[in-house]
Amino acid sequence: MPDVSTSHKKLPSASAPGGPPSGRVRRGLSRPVAFASIAAVFVLFMAASSAPSPLYVIYQHEWSFSATTLTTVFAVYVVGMIGALLVLGALSDHIGRRPVLASAIALEAVAMALFIVADDVSILLVARFVQGIATGAAMTTLGATLVDLNPPHAPHRAGVITGAAPTFGLGLGALGCGVLAEYGPHPTRLVYVLLLAALVLAGLLIALIPETAQRRPGVVRSLQPRLGVAPRLRTDLMALVPILVASWALGGLYLSLGPSVAANLFGLSSHVIGGLVVTLLCVPASITAFALRGWPTERTLALSATLLLLGTAVGLGGVESNSLTMAASGTALAGVGFGGSALASFGTLARIAEPAERGELFAVAFVISYLAFSIPAVVAGIAATNVGLHETSVVYSVAVIAFSALALAAQRLRTGRARNTGQCGRPATAHHSRDSDTDTLTTRP
Repeated sequence: MPDVSTSHKKLPSASAPGGPPSGRVRRGLSRPVAFASIAAVFVLFMAASSAPSPLYVIYQHEWSFSATTLTTVFAVYVVGMIGALLVLGALSDHIGRRPVLASAIALEAVAMALFIVADDVSILLVARFVQGIATGAAMTTLGATLVDLNPPHAPHRAGVITGAAPTFGLGLGALGCGVLAEYGPHPTRLVYVLLLAALVLAGLLIALIPETAQRRPGVVRSLQPRLGVAPRLRTDLMALVPILVASWALGGLYLSLGPSVAANLFGLSSHVIGGLVVTLLCVPASITAFALRGWPTERTLALSATLLLLGTAVGLGGVESNSLTMAASGTALAGVGFGGSALASFGTLARIAEPAERGELFAVAFVISYLAFSIPAVVAGIAATNVGLHETSVVYSVAVIAFSALALAAQRLRTGRARNTGQCGRPATAHHSRDSDTDTLTTRP
């Protein structure tokens, strides 16, 4: 599942369109082709991250582990990702984009190899943790590289791609894996073999893209994680916490237990359906991140919180009435709210923070989002093991509804305060530029 983030990068002054920062002539991909290649690699990483979701039911059946173990496997991925985001997020500013991307691809390939040979939960845990580190390292650098290669005639293109690609990749990976698991041979291995082959191709593409960042000192210091929020920004951040928690907790539920709900509560044993559960949430989120990019953030946040509440309520009604149509409709509706909330939440943070404050502010927001993505899912896994999947789904849905309602209330208070200071009406765009600095918001699953 997803797995939204930001990248605050300063383009090196020596960087010029059509060549590496050092000024040396280097044969390789043109900048437009390199931009498209980086976008494709972005989608590949996100697709790989959601590929295990439809397979969890198979792993459970073959290895006889509980829902608690299942969600733990899901959570270790997030732990690895958060660690990589905090420690490696600025590394490419110092050693270059290509070395970090090449290393992330190599590490992702190791994870795919571990998935292929996995024959028990312990290897699965290690594979997901390694994958989390690789994805966290890649996401920040991919976003920065897209900004570096962004065509001058379309200044918002990098922001649009990084807003829509993650959730699109999550949906594509889950659905594709579900189809392969249902109709292809070796359901727990084939998808990883194909992803491994795609990673080899991605490595070749990275070797051919132009380097867009100069080497500079400070590598060791860049590895020190820092979290902090300027006092003047804390009120605005707190107003966004409810919608961050509601949307990312819902995403965590779908990517971890969604296929199990489809199989156990609705009797849908097809692995295609297991993948479709994730796709129904993620693809509407991706489309929404693109479609609402020009809307004012306040309007987008209010609409997103409303749709999260309504979509979750409709989905809950489907679970209670055993109506597959209602559950699917609620999922798609909640997906629209998910995509809009990610775009507008991080768009708000990008707008209110100064460039020097943005990196640490986004780091805090990412930690909140990914903790909401993982911890409630683990708690749900424990609850499903002890009290049942149906009861857990009901309580979880009610909690998301409550946080969505709280988000609506918080947004109304914040909008009233913003109107008094004349800050309303800014678009929920994911890209902002200032002179020679490029301060870009990128949403990540």
